[in-house]
Amino acid sequence: MLLIQIIIAGFFYNEFINRKKLQFIESQLQESRALEKLTNNSRKDFIEAQSYLQKYMISQDNKDLKLYFQSLGKLKYNFDKINENENIAPRLENSVAMHQKDTLKVTRFKTLIDSVYQVSLKPPVTIENQKIEPEKYKNNFEDLNIQTHTFSDTIKKKGLMGRLKDAIAGKVDVQKESTVITLTNNKVADLSKVKSEMNNTIKSMDRHYSTEIKKIQLHTAQNQKNMMLFYGNFNKLLIYSNGLINVYENAVKGFKSDLEKELEKQNSINNKIRNYLVLGLMILMFMVSILIMYFTRVAFIYEWKLNAANKEIKNNLNFKNRILGMLSHELRSPLKIINIFIDKINRTTHDETTKEYLKSIKFTNSTLLIQSNQILEYTKNQHADQKLVKTVFNLKDEISSIVTAIKPYIETRNNKFIVSDRIPENTVVYSDNIKINQLLMNILGNANKFTENGQIDLTMETARIDENTISLTTVISDTGVGISESDVGKIFEPYYQGMISDEIDNLGAGLGLNLCKEIVELFNGEISVSSKLYKGTKIIFRINLNISNNGNAN
Repeated sequence: MLLIQIIIAGFFYNEFINRKKLQFIESQLQESRALEKLTNNSRKDFIEAQSYLQKYMISQDNKDLKLYFQSLGKLKYNFDKINENENIAPRLENSVAMHQKDTLKVTRFKTLIDSVYQVSLKPPVTIENQKIEPEKYKNNFEDLNIQTHTFSDTIKKKGLMGRLKDAIAGKVDVQKESTVITLTNNKVADLSKVKSEMNNTIKSMDRHYSTEIKKIQLHTAQNQKNMMLFYGNFNKLLIYSNGLINVYENAVKGFKSDLEKELEKQNSINNKIRNYLVLGLMILMFMVSILIMYFTRVAFIYEWKLNAANKEIKNNLNFKNRILGMLSHELRSPLKIINIFIDKINRTTHDETTKEYLKSIKFTNSTLLIQSNQILEYTKNQHADQKLVKTVFNLKDEISSIVTAIKPYIETRNNKFIVSDRIPENTVVYSDNIKINQLLMNILGNANKFTENGQIDLTMETARIDENTISLTTVISDTGVGISESDVGKIFEPYYQGMISDEIDNLGAGLGLNLCKEIVELFNGEISVSSKLYKGTKIIFRINLNISNNGNAN
C-alpha cells in the first residue's frame, strides 16, 4: 500500500510539476511563433522599402522616399519588439549571439536610418536641372527670305466600302503632296561668300556643341559619382537591414526549433513516466489483490481455528466452573463442621492462649467459608461484574480480627509485626468486610512471603471526606528483599512475579497485587508501591467507606 501511495504521488508529481514545465515551454513556443511572425513582417517591410527606393530612383518623387522611410520605421519597430523578447529570454539572446557574425545592433540601425534620412534631404543635382544656353553667332543671313509652297494632286476621295474594295484588289491610289522652298536674297548674292559663311557657321556650331557635350560628360560623370554616393547610403542601409533580418530570422527559427524539440522531449518523458507509473500501479494492484486473497484465506483459516479454540475454551471453562462449583460446595460442609468443633473446644477449655488461637482459627475458617460461597456464586454467574457485597460492621473490630488471624502466620518466619491502629472506636461502616479482609491478607501475606527475620509495619488511620463517607488509609511496609525499579511499574500486572522470584519459595500465581488493585478500585480508592532492591517495600492504599449510624446504612 505504501508503494501504491508512492506511485500515486509520483503520478501527481508528473501531472502537475512536469505539466508546469510543459506550460512554460509552450508559452515560450508561442512567443517564438510571435517572433517568427515579426521576422516575416520584417521581410515584407524590407521588400516594400526596396520597391519604394527603386520607384524613387526613377521618379525622384519625395512621396516614394517618404514611404521608403516609413517601411524602414516599421522594420525598426519589429527589431525593437524582437530585442525586448531577447532581453527577457536568455535562450533567445544566446541564439541571436550564435547567429550574429558581426556587431549588428538595432541601435546602430536606428543611427543609420537617421543618417540616410539627413542625406536624402540634399539630393545631387540632376542633368535635367541644368539649362544649356545656345551661343549666339553673328551671321549675314538677315537679308534672306524663305518661302514655302505645298502642292497635292487631285484624287477622288472614296467611301469606306470603296477603300475596302481597292484594298482587297490591291489597288492603292494615294494622294501625293509636294513642298517647294524658295530662298531669295534682297541683295546681290556672292555665292562663294555665302558658302564660306555657311561653312564658318557650321564649324562654329560644331565647336560650341562639342564643348557643351564635354561639359555635359564631365557633369554627368560627377553627377554619377554623387548619385552613387547618395544611393550608396541607401544601399548600405538595405544591406544592413537584410543582415539584421537574417540574424533575427535564423535566431528565431533556431529558438523555435529548440523549443519544439524540448517540448517533444518533455512530452515523451511525461508519457513514459505516466505509462510506467500506470503499469507499476496495475502490477502492484494485482499483487495487492493476490495478497488480499491470500490473507483473506489465512484469516478464514484463523477464524475457523479461533472458533474451534473458543469452543474448546468454553468447554474447558464449563468444566472448570463445574469443578470449582463442586469444590466450593463440598468445602462448605467441612468448614462449617470445623467451626462447630472450634466452638465446642472453646467452651470446654479455660486456657486463654488456646482460646485466642481458636478465635484466630475460627476467623480464618469463616473467611474461607465466605470465599467458598463467593466462588460458588461466581461459577453460577461468571459474566457478572465484580461488585461490593455490603454489610454493617465495626471497622476497628474487623481490622483487629484480621490482625489477630494473620499475626501467627507472620511470626512463623521470625518477623516482628508492629501494628499502629489509629481508627477511632465505634467506627461503624456499611461496606464489604470480605473485600477488606482479602485486601489486607494478600498484601500482608506478600510482605511476609518476601521477608524473613525482619519487620513488617501496619499503619491505619481514617479521615472524614463528607457527612456520609470516610477514607481508610493503610500503609504496609517491610524490610524484605524489595523490588527492582524495572519491576515496580509492572507489579500490578496479572501473573507478574518480578526478577527476584527464583530466590523465593512458594511464590503462587502472581495474582495477589492485581486482585488488590481491582478491590481498591471497587472502593473508589487508589494504591501505590515504592521499593528498592534488598531494602524493603512500602505499599499504600486508600479506600472509601460509607458511615453507618445506629446500624443503618447511609
